[in-house]
Amino acid sequence: MERLTFFSYPSCTSCRKTKKWLKANHVSFDERHIFKDTPNEKELKRILELTTEGMDEVLATRSEAYKNLDVNIDEMVLSDVLHLLTNEPKLLRRPILIDGEKLVIGHNEDALRNLVSHSLDLKMSI
Repeated sequence: MERLTFFSYPSCTSCRKTKKWLKANHVSFDERHIFKDTPNEKELKRILELTTEGMDEVLATRSEAYKNLDVNIDEMVLSDVLHLLTNEPKLLRRPILIDGEKLVIGHNEDALRNLVSHSLDLKMSI
């Protein structure tokens, strides 16, 4: 298991709520500014592998960046989508939390509890 990585944006309300929850629950994490330290293509591929809804789960479909797209993501090959997302991180929903095996996208306290308990279970079994 990898350390928890928290991709966030400081002015994002969901990111601030999630960070507050993580700190209140004494969860250690590595925070990365999603626009300045964007997930690379390998990280994005892993994020997509861990989703239950695929691309729909990670795309910020209500964002201006998405609305202004002049391509149909559904018709693109994966490598082109990964390249697009690394160059246009505003297309990604926020926050994104990943420990290498579990993923949480958006602010969801039940999912956060599950992620944290999963991480603790793995640490105790080592």
